Amino acid sequence: MTEFAVPLPTGVDGKELTSRGAATRQRLFDAAEEVFAELGYHEASIVKITEAAGVAQGTFYLYFAGKQEIFEELVRDLNRRVRHAMAAGAERGRTRAEAEVLGFTGYFEFAAQHGALYRIIRQAEFVSPETLHDHYQAIASGYMAALESAMDSGEVARMDPEVLAWALMGMGELLGMRWIVWEGAREVPQELVEQMRLLIERMLGA
Repeated sequence: MTEFAVPLPTGVDGKELTSRGAATRQRLFDAAEEVFAELGYHEASIVKITEAAGVAQGTFYLYFAGKQEIFEELVRDLNRRVRHAMAAGAERGRTRAEAEVLGFTGYFEFAAQHGALYRIIRQAEFVSPETLHDHYQAIASGYMAALESAMDSGEVARMDPEVLAWALMGMGELLGMRWIVWEGAREVPQELVEQMRLLIERMLGA
């Protein structure tokens, strides 16, 4: 299974689901994303999730043990999807600086199309701190490896790759919040991409 592959869907008993069961589970999962994003974790309920999914309340427990479990899985799923979007953008870059810009563009595009990303990830700070930690660490680990390799090749100025990775992540997240989420943007402003390019080139010493 590749890094971004979706795990095989199973029920609470751990058994692989039939195609019909997998479809029902996905409906619950999609409904949970909408409900958590709209109402927040504490106001959301299994009743509201099953109503949004159009299934009986008891059906929920065939696929998930409870509200926190489906929330944590949703955070992991968003993490996997956003990392895939960033990696798909970055792999088109010819230089490390260009890869960073394209990776962040992929991130901004994902945020513009998935309004739940920021709302759900920020809720995880209070609902499931460990899951939030895993979310950021998964992103950072890929950054550190790529940046360290670029430093070894002389493409990026030598510095602590972990500090640089987290600095880039923080910059991208806050810029996305300001120019994508708060503006309700459905497309990435080109001026944002251009300013991001200038910042990244200076930070990397490119």
